[in-house]
Amino acid sequence: MNPDLRGKTAVVTGAGRGLGRETAQLLAARGCTVVLVSRHANQLNETLENIQREGGQAWSCAVDISDRLAVERLRFNVEARAGSVAILVNAAGTFGPIQLIRESDPERWIQTLAVNTIGPYLTTRAFLNGMIQAGWGRIIQFTSAAALHPPGPLNSAYATSKVALNQFTRHLAAEITGTGVTANVIHPGDVKTEMWAAIAAEAAAMGPEAEPYRQWVHWVGQTGGDPPRKAAELVLRLVSEEASAVNGQFLWIEGGLQAPIPSWGDSASMTPWRDTPT
Repeated sequence: MNPDLRGKTAVVTGAGRGLGRETAQLLAARGCTVVLVSRHANQLNETLENIQREGGQAWSCAVDISDRLAVERLRFNVEARAGSVAILVNAAGTFGPIQLIRESDPERWIQTLAVNTIGPYLTTRAFLNGMIQAGWGRIIQFTSAAALHPPGPLNSAYATSKVALNQFTRHLAAEITGTGVTANVIHPGDVKTEMWAAIAAEAAAMGPEAEPYRQWVHWVGQTGGDPPRKAAELVLRLVSEEASAVNGQFLWIEGGLQAPIPSWGDSASMTPWRDTPT
């Protein structure tokens, strides 16, 4: 899929490393002007240099997306410099504490939801009106298969944040139907990123309760993980005109290590009151 994105502006959060960097670089290679967003200016500079080396257009903003006022400043600066944003990719994320709820660090737990759920809400709210006014836009949130796995110990913060992100995006998709704007979540695969390394280090220091994490870490390490490029290519498919009718879906990379898990379908049968005469 090679959509021509010349003339379009994209905001990519988490663009300083990993999946966000890969996505930003591929969007720039297709002609998009990319606004690189992360809390870490030094990482953003590396992404920016990569894009510019290949002849792409980008600029960076060091922003904490969980900070409402910071996101508002980001919106003002982006719109003043580039006009409305056509593509928003929320790739920023944190895994949070691998801890039992009763022993968990409240600050880390809350921060996980702030980055993974509140951040995408704030960035979506900031750029959505411009997309609707333009009659075209794509909002893509990076979720996780963890939101669909059976609940287990130690993962309450991350899994809860992704379940909430999924449901937020479904509500968003319902609101914007027919506007020319779409919103979807994607599972980017089991990728050997800095997050994988952080999980490995934390799980290695724990007892038997963390054995499932150590098994996952070993599995990803042994297989090499899913290529980050696959997630970026899925983003490209979603920003193409061929995907204009795809809205409110949970999407998977092609040929990922995990087979797609059923997420949700038509839920009309779950609201019988809608068929009740008033």
